[in-house]
Formats: sequence, C-alpha cells, structure tokens
Amino acid sequence: MIQRNIAHPALAPLAAALQSVPAPTPEVIEKDRQPMSDAPRQVMVFAAGRGTRMAPLTDTLPKPLIPVAGQTLLDRALDLARQGGADRFVVNTHYLGGQIIDHLAGNDVAISDESDMLLETGGGLRKALPLLDTGPVITINPDVVWTGPNPVAALRAARDPVRMDALLMLVPLDAAQGRQGGGDFSLDGAGRIGRKGDLVYGGTQIIRPDLLQEIEESVFSLNRLWDLQIAQGRAFGITHPGGWCDVGRPDCIPLAQALLHG
Repeated sequence: MIQRNIAHPALAPLAAALQSVPAPTPEVIEKDRQPMSDAPRQVMVFAAGRGTRMAPLTDTLPKPLIPVAGQTLLDRALDLARQGGADRFVVNTHYLGGQIIDHLAGNDVAISDESDMLLETGGGLRKALPLLDTGPVITINPDVVWTGPNPVAALRAARDPVRMDALLMLVPLDAAQGRQGGGDFSLDGAGRIGRKGDLVYGGTQIIRPDLLQEIEESVFSLNRLWDLQIAQGRAFGITHPGGWCDVGRPDCIPLAQALLHG
C-alpha cells in the first residue's frame, strides 16, 4: 500500500528516501515494546522531628518509633513505600536519632544524620540528596496512616514527568481524621495545586528537588519549594479516595487504630 501511494512521480524523492531507511533490528523493536516509565523508586522518609505534639510519649521515644496497631510508624511508612514500588530508602534523624539508627540496623536504609542541626523538611531533603540518585524523589511523613489504595503506587502511576515537578497526595478535609485546622490546597481543572482550600496534604508526594539549590537558607520547609513550583505552574495534586489519619498527638492513636482495624 505504501509503495503504491508513493509511486507518483512527484513523490519520487520521498520514495528514494524511504529506500535508504534501514529496517528496525529486533533489539529496537523489543525496546519500543517495553513500557517507558519515569516513575521514581527512591524514597526519603522524614524522621528527624522532635514530635512535640506527641508528648509525653516522645519524652524518651522518637515519634517514628511509636507503635500503632502493632507496628511502628516508621516501619509502616517503609512498608508502604516498598509495597508501592520503591526500592531505595533514606531516613533522616535528629531527635533521639540513635534509637532510629539502632532500629534500622541491618535494613536497606541509608541514614541522613542531622544530629548537629534540625533542618526541617526542605533543608533535610537537600542534605540527603548525596544519598539519592538524581531526579525526582518520593517523600513520606511517617506520622500518618492510610487505608485504601497505596498512595505511593497511585502517585507513581499518575505522575506525568513532562508537566509535573511536584505531585502531592491530598485528602479532603472532611475525611482527614485527627486533623486540626483547615485545609492546605485547592485544585484547578488541570489538577494544579493552589494555596488555601479544603484539601489537606497527606504527607506523601513525588517531587523534583532541582529548585532546592535556589533557596539560600539552610533550615526551611518544603513549603518554600512548593511555592516556587506553584509559581511555575508545575505543582499538581491528586486526591486519595481511602482513609487517612494524622498521628501527631496521643489522642490520634486510637483514631488511627480504629481506622486500620476497619
């Protein structure tokens, strides 16, 4: 059919050009058949905070090691990441960090030590970059629990690397158990996030860390990076359809356990 359609004399140059194009090799054909995915597999878990809202439980125990339904918050976060497709892990430490390091001994987890200075989420991620590959990173706050679809897997499936420098998992405010205060974000028709609204950041995202280098301070929140990405129209969000509970205070623990036990 192609030969017949290009037989007209006016198309002779095209026909000659096509004759010079080599047939694809089996290797090229097989490569084209393979799904192309830019879904990141590396995770940063934020475990350095002082956990002041969780006092007195955190007087002698770092918040990520508090058990909920028989499993520490940190182990629950790492399992969530593994089950969602991640295979490279970094955990930062500061407050009672030795306990976290001991807890993770023998696991495939790198430690970003912030014992000298607590850097907050943005500064902590930037300090941990040498322990990670280049490119986007999954970040997880361990002081929440989830039910329903795995949020890490959902983010990896939904992310469009061409358009998105950040993709946040959001929770409707009326479904955010244990939450105190209002929402964080809204979504426009294209899925871009904006400040204020009735959606809560759930504590899990995929983010490109490139713009961290433009922030001069050593200690800063990821909110600074989000603001830069929002201004460029490259920060997006999706909404979690399952259950979610903040585990930031002692009274949240029974709420979280009830949610997990269904």
